[in-house]
This record gives sequence, C-alpha cells and structure tokens, in this order.
Amino acid sequence: MEDPKRLEEGLGPKPLASNRDYNNNHQKKEEDANDEDHIRHEIEDRTPAGEQSVVETASLRPPERPKTKRVATLDAFRGLTVVLMILVDDAGGAYPRIDHSPWNGCTLADFVMPFFLFIVGVAIALALKKRPKVSAAVKRIIIRTLKLLFWGILLQGGYSHAPDDLAYGIDMKQIRWCGILQRIALVYLAVALIETFTTKLRPTALDPGHFSIFTAYRWQWIGGFIAFTIYMVTTYALYVPDWSFGVTHHHGRERYTVKCGMRGHLGPACNAVGYVDRAVWGINHLYSSPVWRRLKACTLSSPSDGPLRPDAPSWCRAPFEPEGLLSSVSAILSGTIGIHYGHVLIHFKGHSKRLKQWVSMALGLLAIAIVLHFTDAIPINKQLYSFSYVCFTAAAAGIVFSGFYILIDIWGLRTPFLIFEWIGMNAMLVFVMAAQGIFAAFINGWYYKNPDNSLVHWVQNHVFIDVWKSERLGTLLYVIFAEILFWGVVSGILHKLHIYWKL
Repeated sequence: MEDPKRLEEGLGPKPLASNRDYNNNHQKKEEDANDEDHIRHEIEDRTPAGEQSVVETASLRPPERPKTKRVATLDAFRGLTVVLMILVDDAGGAYPRIDHSPWNGCTLADFVMPFFLFIVGVAIALALKKRPKVSAAVKRIIIRTLKLLFWGILLQGGYSHAPDDLAYGIDMKQIRWCGILQRIALVYLAVALIETFTTKLRPTALDPGHFSIFTAYRWQWIGGFIAFTIYMVTTYALYVPDWSFGVTHHHGRERYTVKCGMRGHLGPACNAVGYVDRAVWGINHLYSSPVWRRLKACTLSSPSDGPLRPDAPSWCRAPFEPEGLLSSVSAILSGTIGIHYGHVLIHFKGHSKRLKQWVSMALGLLAIAIVLHFTDAIPINKQLYSFSYVCFTAAAAGIVFSGFYILIDIWGLRTPFLIFEWIGMNAMLVFVMAAQGIFAAFINGWYYKNPDNSLVHWVQNHVFIDVWKSERLGTLLYVIFAEILFWGVVSGILHKLHIYWKL
C-alpha cells in the first residue's frame, strides 16, 4: 500500500423574564454604567442553581414593569452560527466548496462547531458571574450536560433518520455515540466546572495592565493548557498499529486492512485521533461517511462526493469520527477562549477597552494559526481539531463577535440582525427542527400516494428548482427562504409570545 501521506489532499434562553432591577433604575445615567447594563445577558438559566437573581429597589413610586436587557450581540452570533449550520448542511451537497474540507484546510462549514463552543464559553462566563452556590451550580451543570448528551445521541446516534427516511430506530451494535451536542456537552462540562470551582478566586477588580485579565483567571487557562497538553502528547506520541474494518457490499462482507505502525502521523489513515476512537468506542460506532471520501485520493469527483476510485486506498472506505474523544479534548480550548471573551465583557466597562482586548487576542491567534499551517508544522484540520484549527477558528469567532458588538451594541444597528437574534434566542428549537430535519420529516410523513409527493418535496422542486431551472441554485434558494427565513420568522413569533426551548 502507498504511504497514506502521499495520497492526502486536501455544533435557549429563558423567556426574557425581566431583570426587574438594575437596568431600569439606572437607565440614562452615566454612559459607562448604561453600557455595562446594556450587555447584561440572561442565557437559559442566569443562575445555575435555578434561582433568579433579583435586585429589589426601594422606591415610593408604584412599581413599573421592568424591561429585560440582553447581550444582543451574543444572541445574534448564536443565531448566525445556527444559520450557517443549516446552510452548509442542506446546501453543501450542491455547493461542495462550502461543505467541510475533506482534510487539511478550512471552509465555511468548518467554522460552525468552534463558533458554538466559543459561544458556550462566553455564555458560561456571563451565567456564572454572580458567584452561585457551588453545590447547586454543579448539580445544574451535570443535569444540563446529561440533557445535551441525551439529545445528541437521540438526534445523531442513528435513531432519527430525518428528514427523508420516515423510519426510525438503530441497531445498538451500530449506534454512534459521538456528535455535535455530545462535544458541546463535554466542553460545557469541563469549562463550567472550572469556572464554578474557582468562584472564590475571582477578583472583584482587575489589576492595571493589558494581561491582568489572563492572570486573574489563570485556572481557566491552566485547564485549557492541560487539555492542549493531553491532546498534543497523545497525537504525536501514541503508537498507531495496523487496523482492519469490514464493509458490507451487495455481494457480501469484505474486510480491509490499513497498514500503519507509526507515531505522529496527521493523515487520514494513521492518526492517533482515529485510533483513540476505534479503541474506546469500537469501529462500528463511528461516523460511517467521513468527509475524507471527497479527497482526490478517494474519488475522481473531488471536491464533490462521488463513487470511489478503483485504486482508492482502503481507508477511503473506513469510518471515522469527526466529533471523537481526543479531538473533543482539544475542543475544550475553544470553550476556554470563549470564556475569556466573556470575562472581558464583565470586567471592562468601556467599548474601546473591550474591543482592544478582543481584537488583539483574535489577531494573535490568527498569526499563530497562519504560521503553523503554512509552515506545515500543524496544518489546519477540523477532523483532527488541530491546534492551528483551534487558533484560526477562535480568531474568526473573536473578529465576528467584535464586529457584531460594534454594529449592534455600539452603533445600535439591531434591526438588520433581528432574524439572527431571534434564532439565537431559540437556538435549540431551530437546531432540532431545522438543522436536524425533524420538522421536515414530520411534513414528509403526510404524503400523497408515495413519499416523494409531500409538501416539502413539492415546494423544493416546483417553487424553487423548476422555476430557476437549476438544481444548485434552486436548492440554495430553498434553504435560504423555506428553511432559514421560515425559522427566523417562527423564532420571532415565539419570542413575541415569550416561548423558548431551554435545556
């Protein structure tokens, strides 16, 4: 067999239950104080202990109905990430350039997971800033983690066949244990527990200096460094032996063997990330259609999906888990960087000070990623969740977050981004119903004569594809209008009715 390296190419808030408090009493006071109040965020449960944080005001006037202040930037960024997920999942087949990179490199789809983890980090910092009771907070964190794991396995473990297949159920010998929500659960658990257990070590005020925010939250960075060390040592030091797998064809089952016997390899066949998942979960429980099948080494249709080449190496047919265990350990660093941005939001009161911290951090991470990737030291790789990928995507998240902050929270241009904000407030609902195709599957269940004669298929074919005389363009327009815009409007209506799906 040829050397594999030569064959390579290139994942809820509560109803706006009013702040009852601080923002109303100090509205239109000093500019800095108003700025601080405007970015107070109420994510899902503001107090992990399940208790609402209420500041009562002593006033002789009759109490007025208070207004809720949220971080509109964070909601809009979360909504943008969900929109990107829907776009690349449902239009990526028609436009493979926006789909996941087959191996090294980064496309639009590759930003979705680290953006989610960045948002998780920011939200944790804001949700736990009130120094909650540790025992109650830990209980809440564990319960939420279990909920994420449950929904992740249910939606992506193979039980759901939405939206096209109207069947359901999975052979437990083939269930997929990993997935988007499972990775988010692991990162959330690690980052939130560190934040909770270090509440007594938090400063009430920062020391002077640009780097004081880093030393004030050193334990969060130590946790991220430990995750980084585990990942790097395992990736480059773990010996990967030869391995085999079976593939069922129409004529029977055939077994393939992949020759490895090496350490530190970053190609598809013999990397430590895949080896850890095969050893821990079992090869039958991994994702069965990895994106590396779109490599030129595997198909002549590259970068699109297509039939395998007759001379394709054996690993092209093998399963691989893109949200696996070792790569999820590396993903903890994405959450750590996100929580740093949340800490900046809490401690720095002026817009310019926040932006200086955020943008400088993003530019530093971007420089590291570019150097590592273009020197071939550590290529940017989503499937391996490489360190350069962490830096590059975190830099992008920081820049987009800063841009949204300028447009929405500083310049007040909130209206153009309302659809993102609404979707961000009901991100779990839209993720399940749209990104995972549950609503489309429900509609497809009501068909005429055969399953292809459903409302979803009729709208896609007759309203979009036939009208525009192009399957690619029709698919893109269907995703934009019949999925993204539709769920944006639904989310807006639900927001007006104070209806949210939270975990």
